[in-house]
Amino acid sequence: MFSTEFFITSLVVILIPGTGVIYTVSIGLFHGSKASIFAALGCTLGITPSLLASILGLSAIMHTSAVFFQIVKFIGVIYLLYLAWSMFKNSTTLKLQEQHYKANMLLISLRGCLINILNPKLSLFFLAFLPQFISTNVQNPIFNMLVLGSIFMLMTLFVFILYGLLAHTSRVYIFQSSRIMTYIQRAFAVSFVALSAELAVSEN
Repeated sequence: MFSTEFFITSLVVILIPGTGVIYTVSIGLFHGSKASIFAALGCTLGITPSLLASILGLSAIMHTSAVFFQIVKFIGVIYLLYLAWSMFKNSTTLKLQEQHYKANMLLISLRGCLINILNPKLSLFFLAFLPQFISTNVQNPIFNMLVLGSIFMLMTLFVFILYGLLAHTSRVYIFQSSRIMTYIQRAFAVSFVALSAELAVSEN
């Protein structure tokens, strides 16, 4: 069931920067190591609905319903634009916002969770990804996919935490210049706009 091929393929997929990575890195960079761990945890938990939907076959129903898919996608696009706007708006008040976010770790996790919950493409990914590593001879393929999905989530959590901690380490140098902080914050905002645009134009 668990194989080297699954481990390597999963690691490559997880390492590719996406919305979750960008969010976790931005939190680690601007709000500290503890906050980045909560962000990573939220992003990882956000995978759960798509993973379960894929394993139970619900994602097949979702992707045959163009209206439902478009609704979820539209909400996801709006949410990413909201994150971009929040980052851009607060780019000149990072020190004030840092204290605010440190007192709201649950909010940080919730935002990370929503990033993945509102991405309808995740369920299609798992639907295509997991069966590749399940033998046709196994008696309980659902159990095997649950195990592989859980391993994928644990790997995601570990990699995202690592991304966040590395970002936190680099903030020592970045925070020496308020101008650099502002530019980087706005760069993250632009990244979320780009990701929302990519999601908006995707057909499936």
